[in-house]
Amino acid sequence: MQDIIQRNLREIREQIAPYKPNIIAVTKYFDNTAIEAAYRCGLRDFAESRAVEAVDKIRRLPKEIQEGSKFHFIGHLQGNKVRKVVENFDLIQSIDTLKLAHRVSEIAKEVGKEQEVLLELNIADEVQKFGFSRAELIESFGEILELPNLKVSGLMSMAPLGAGEEVIRGLYGQVVEIKSEIETKFSIDLKEVSMGMSQDYVIAAQEGATMLRIGRKLFS
Repeated sequence: MQDIIQRNLREIREQIAPYKPNIIAVTKYFDNTAIEAAYRCGLRDFAESRAVEAVDKIRRLPKEIQEGSKFHFIGHLQGNKVRKVVENFDLIQSIDTLKLAHRVSEIAKEVGKEQEVLLELNIADEVQKFGFSRAELIESFGEILELPNLKVSGLMSMAPLGAGEEVIRGLYGQVVEIKSEIETKFSIDLKEVSMGMSQDYVIAAQEGATMLRIGRKLFS
């Protein structure tokens, strides 16, 4: 497994050069053997989308990996899972409503933690997907920014499955534009743009992603 990951990682980095976004290993379909192998290959960021299963996996990892890694939650976060996720994840990439932002802030304050988050942007306005529209994000951003125990580090988005390169490139370009618009309007520096997965990570890197969420391409 380690040889496979090392080979894939090298190929991914060659494909996205000269850009150097952080590669987030999406491990939701892979067991702890894969996580440990990825860690030995130098990866330190791991993403999961199912709270209960993920927490169990994290707790079974060797202490060195638990302490030396950053764990990202990338799935839709239900209200009854917020405490579990806040207690076990370093970064929540999927804050998709103002209500959820308030809930995460509330729980983070209770547990005495500053919770790093990304705000999820539904850039293509897909009815079946979660996330803020552009207008909703700009309208809600100021209120979210004032919430205690919440650190807003940037935006997360994804392109529609099956979309062509031109469409994807246009959508990801819009995400970066919206980030710049928010930075200007609210006098803030948002360092992260999480976009791009196994099928479109090269385009995402070229369009300004600082984080790529890669699973299948990395482990298969």
